[in-house]
Parts: sequence; structure tokens; C-alpha cells
Amino acid sequence: MTFTAYRLPYEQTGYFSRLITDYLQGSDFLEYFYAHPVSDAGIEAAIHARELFPTDRNTLVQVLQDQYQMLQGQGAVDENIPRLLDKNTFTITTAHQPAIFTGTLYFIYKILHVIKLADRLSAKYPDKRFVPVYFMGSEDADLDELGHIYLGGEKLSWNTAQTGAVGRMDTGGLDKIIDRIEGEFAAQPYGTELIQLLKTCYLESGTIQEATFRLVHQLFGKYGLIVLIADDRRFKSVMEPVFKDDITQHRAYGITKETVSRLSEQYTVQANPREINLFYMKDQIRERIDLKDGIYKVNNTAISFSKDAIEAELHLHPERFSPNVILRGLFQETILPDIAFVGGGGETAYWFELKALFDYYQVPFPVLILRNSFLIIRNYSKIKMEKAGLNRFTVFQKEEILLDQIVKNHSSNQLNLGKEIQQLDDYYLSLKNISGSVDETLIQHVESLHSKALKGVTELEKKILRAEKRNFADARNKIQEVREALFPLNGLQERVENFIPWYALYGREFIDLIYENSLTLEAAFVVLEEEQ
Repeated sequence: MTFTAYRLPYEQTGYFSRLITDYLQGSDFLEYFYAHPVSDAGIEAAIHARELFPTDRNTLVQVLQDQYQMLQGQGAVDENIPRLLDKNTFTITTAHQPAIFTGTLYFIYKILHVIKLADRLSAKYPDKRFVPVYFMGSEDADLDELGHIYLGGEKLSWNTAQTGAVGRMDTGGLDKIIDRIEGEFAAQPYGTELIQLLKTCYLESGTIQEATFRLVHQLFGKYGLIVLIADDRRFKSVMEPVFKDDITQHRAYGITKETVSRLSEQYTVQANPREINLFYMKDQIRERIDLKDGIYKVNNTAISFSKDAIEAELHLHPERFSPNVILRGLFQETILPDIAFVGGGGETAYWFELKALFDYYQVPFPVLILRNSFLIIRNYSKIKMEKAGLNRFTVFQKEEILLDQIVKNHSSNQLNLGKEIQQLDDYYLSLKNISGSVDETLIQHVESLHSKALKGVTELEKKILRAEKRNFADARNKIQEVREALFPLNGLQERVENFIPWYALYGREFIDLIYENSLTLEAAFVVLEEEQ
């Protein structure tokens, strides 16, 4: 397995928002919304800020040790967990919900990004240690998003009637999807290994969060990655003052609303704060809390609390309160000695809304790093690209743009009416001079005629191109075939495809390939092209 890596700017892909590309290019406007630049200097500033913050390292290590009791022989992880007691140890974190079978490829990419960055920083600063962490968002209740994968263009969905936090759901019914995977991939070089891995992790685990915990550890434990399940009473207890403040004073709402207003002057915001940014979570319930006429009501349930009652509930059962997107980052950065957060474009965008909230609660704001993105091109796709007249860079362009270029480069017919338009301009200039010499008021009439004629010729040029493109149906089909293979559902490969086909074909070498080609603080989209 040999792949060559190529890099291109994110903005050239056409798949990233202006907010993200502006951030990567160092927009002055955005400096207000984050604390540190993505650089060695930014990392050092984040370390200094973290050193001044009283992270509860004892609770963190105790919870992690308890969570890892389900596994035997963690190797590098066993070394990293006690290191977190040391004030000179810091974390590099990414977060994601426990989508079944990892969900999409970028789940793999973001985890390997934090691992690679932790390794780089540990080498650069030998007097300190940097530990990679996967913060599991197991309290998410969006089963529509987390309960399916795509394989070969087919959507495989987990049929379950369970509700509430996905991480707490049992794994019943996933055996059917695993059987489907086995039928398709068992014959691949690493198919048997893959199926055994999935069966061990999912069919021998009681819950989705436990299964995800086991799978992520099996894939990345050798790198020292720590998996953290935040759904724990002890972590929530640390956040009790903030949660109480949110419930009774709605401070997050007021602070974040102001930031959102400022950010929306130039960009579309990712998340809007609510008066109460907490969910109530119990049994198979995870519903938002609303305040109506002095009563705290749990949406879509009969559960309600007075002010005194909900404060008592929070104190006695902090595990029943789950932060939404506005408070989740604050929760994460409070319980971890974190200096950098690696997230996708959407995640990075909503973190910009949180800086003032962090300032208010005096929690260090991490360096925000856009996760790595990859496009993997195998040999058969490369051959098809060459036949379609495409390469690793031009393939990102939209179908119509690609076809326009091919038609213009290979058509034997005249498609450009630039010469004729110039002649038209000269003709009407002559008419303006003739008519203007008689009566200046006629000039406006001539200009109107010129504009109408120019519009007609320009439209004719477009029609000529469209007509000629119909003569290039084969070229269009080739472009479509390539684009559909590399950009499923007209999106990035990493946002649709699952790791399963790649692991079945290459085994752990696939994980190593992504690690080796992962960037750390650099910002570039990576194309991995298979070599013959």
C-alpha cells in the first residue's frame, strides 16, 4: 500500500465556509472570537494560561481509572492516565458523539490529528507531556444522525425504538448490521479481523458508549489515546455552580447572545443560545428544560420543578443535567487540563461564539485547530480521472465548471463571442457619436439599445456553450462517474464514507497511513493518491 500526499488550500476545495477560510487566513475581524493563534506561540500561551487554572486532576484521573476497568492491559494508556496528575501534563482534545461503527471517516481523522499533535508537542517540549483525548459526546440524543452508516452508497440504519441519550442505549439490533457487513467484507484481506473487532466491541458491550469506548481503544489505544466518557456524576458535580448559574440567572444566554450578534455581522452563526442551556436526562429521557411562569418544565414530559426543587435536584443528581452545545465546551475545558481543541468546520464555528463565556467563568480558552481533511484516491479512480481529463486538484471543481473547461479546450467550434462583442461595442460607440452630435439626449437611447443588444449576444454565447456541451455527453458521463465516486452525495468523502471498507482492505495500515500524513498546526487539505 503506497500513497502519495498532496496538499491544497482549503478554500480551493469549495467545501468550507467563508468563516473557516477567513480564520485560516488570519482575519482581523475574527481575532475577537478566539484566544490564541494556531502556532507554536499560541500553544505556549495556552500552556501558560492553563498552568494558572485549578484543574481537578484527582477527580479526572479517578474517573478515568474507573472507566478503564472494563479493559485489560491498556499499554500506553496505562502510562498516560497517571501522568494527568502532573501539573506539567496537558491534553489535546477532540470530541464526537458515539455514532455507530464510528459514523464517518472524519471521526478517524480528528482523533489521529490530536494524537499526531500530542506526539509533536511532547517531542518539542521534553519537560512537559501532552496526552491525546477523545471526549465522547455520549449524551447526544440525535439518533437520526448517529444511528446509520453508508457502505458502498447504501445507507444502513439501526432500527431501534430506544430514546434519550444515544450513549446509554443498549446495542440490541446492531448484530443485523454486522451480519450485513460480514456478508460484504469477510472475503477482504482484513475482513475477518474487522468483523471480529466489531462483534467484540458491539455485541459484548451493554451500551453504545461502552461499545464505542472499546472500539476507539482497539483502534487508537497503542498511540496512548485516552477515551473520556463525560457522562459521570463526578464530572457534573464540578460543573454544579455553572449549571446553577445557567438555570437561575441565564448568564450564558446573555453573554453568548451578545457575541452571536457581533459575529452575525459578517457570518452565519452555528448555534443560538437558549435561556437555559441544559437538558434533563433520566432513564430514556433527554429533553431541554424550559422556564414558564416560574416553573421549570422538562419538554415533552410531565416533569416539572420549582426553583428550589430544581436546585435541590441539581445538587443531589448532577448527572441528570446535560449541557447543550453552548455549555459543552466549557464543561470539557473545565474538567480537562486542555490547551488545544481539534474540531471540524461546524464545531470551530460555534466555538467562536463561546470566547466571552469562557472569559466570564475564567476558564482558559484552548487553541482552536481545524481538524485534518483527506480525500483518498485509489488507482481505479485515478485512471478514470485521467480519462475524464481531471487531476487531483481540478476534481474538486463543480461538474458544470469542469465540463465548460473541457468543451472550451477541445471543441472545434467557435464558442467565444468576444470578437463579435467587441465589434458590437465599436458599432454602438459609432452610433453614439453620430447621434450625440445631433442631439445629446439621443445618447441615452443608444446606450439602452447597446445594453439590450449586448445582453442578447451574451445570452446567445451561453446557449452556444450549452448546445455544444450536449455534444460532449461522454465527457459529462466520465466527470459524473468520477465525482460520484470521490464525492458521494455531492459532499466530501470523509463526511459520508465509513472506515469499514478501508480497514477490510488494508487493516491497521490504513490507520497508520492517516497518522503518517496527518498535519498538526498546518492548515491544508490533504489528497492521498494511490501509487501503482
